[in-house]
Amino acid sequence: MVTGSCYLLEHNQVKILIDCGMVQGGRFAETANYEPFPFNPAEIDYLLVTHAHIDHCGRIPRLVQQGFKGEIISTYATLDFVQLMVLDSARVIQSEARVLGKEPLYTETDVINMTKLFRGVQYERPITLNNIACTFYDAGHVLGSSFIAVNIAGKTIVFSGDLGNPPVPLLKPTHPLVAADMLVMESTYGGKTHEPAYERKLLLCSAIYETITMNGVLLIPAFALERTQEILYELNQLVERHEIPNVPVYIDSPLAIKAITLYRKYGELFNNETKYLIASGDDVFKFKGLTLTETKEESKRINQVRPPKIIMAGSGMMQGGRIRFHLQRYLASANNQVLIVGYQVENSLGKQLLNKADSVVIDGETVSVCAKIRAIGAYSAHADEPKLIHWLKSAPTLPKQIFLTHGELPQAEKLQSHIAQQCNNINTVIPEYRQSVEF
Repeated sequence: MVTGSCYLLEHNQVKILIDCGMVQGGRFAETANYEPFPFNPAEIDYLLVTHAHIDHCGRIPRLVQQGFKGEIISTYATLDFVQLMVLDSARVIQSEARVLGKEPLYTETDVINMTKLFRGVQYERPITLNNIACTFYDAGHVLGSSFIAVNIAGKTIVFSGDLGNPPVPLLKPTHPLVAADMLVMESTYGGKTHEPAYERKLLLCSAIYETITMNGVLLIPAFALERTQEILYELNQLVERHEIPNVPVYIDSPLAIKAITLYRKYGELFNNETKYLIASGDDVFKFKGLTLTETKEESKRINQVRPPKIIMAGSGMMQGGRIRFHLQRYLASANNQVLIVGYQVENSLGKQLLNKADSVVIDGETVSVCAKIRAIGAYSAHADEPKLIHWLKSAPTLPKQIFLTHGELPQAEKLQSHIAQQCNNINTVIPEYRQSVEF
């Protein structure tokens, strides 16, 4: 599956966890996240975090609550984003737990305890943990994201985390794969090819123009971390270059607004083009017609503004957040559009819309789907199959063994086949859930 990323590495009684993610697809408080960890959290010495998306970091407070007292290690940007993301998650979890009449998965107190264990690192600067060398490299997926090389007794294992989809606004390209004996590699889009990058902005413009022509509302469900900032960057350029008409744009996500502040803090991680624009005086996250709505009252006032208008809100898979209120209001009109710009897991509301459902149930209300549903794969933060293969081939020598994870089975199987065809039949395995391997 694509969520719940978590790997345990053991050597000479040292136990290192790589990621500790939430299982997504239903409510935060769904049963899978309450299951006991398949290891004793108190025995884990270190936790290495690839990036701050909830499916990679969302259960860290639970790990701490259950006895983990080791170091939580990642880039400084990732640790700041992890704190922001899981604090928001804790509030949602506690609210849902009250409704469901059960204990919350974790609380804000657990998040505070988590932050006391943080240890920041720089890209490409090895650290040593009990004679095990670990190096973080820029994955180009979201700001601060990494793939991690772990060197043990002369052998190197690389954990890809999530790999980026270059070229993209804001971020640097994914660092080439380093020499590895074993590679644990994501396969989210293992059998798919995104539209070419140059089409990304054209498709966005098309959705905006069509919405304006129809005097409608364009809804963009967007992940608070990365997708919102990337599309803001694109809209900033479109507005300032007069490539789209003036239209009100709303960022209706308190979490995304807070994330923008952190993006400004870590501007040194941006690509050269973005750094140049900022140095020349352009605030890439601010333009005429943009309104940031943090409070519920501000959010409600969006409905009073006559169309056309653009509303970007979380959550990206439409499982929670303010986007659900806007979908309830606007899905039933054929004048409106929903533009999907991120991955949608099975059973999510976003997946139902992608699958062209005639109606959906949102918080107990059945809503007809008359709005146009569009998707732009090129805005995905994940590499597609050609880019995954390209990254694999970027290594000085190919890995001896690959484990394909973090992907639904059809995508993983297609990537497995393509690797066999293009990479000298490397031993490529799709592991079972909770499978152990000696290396």
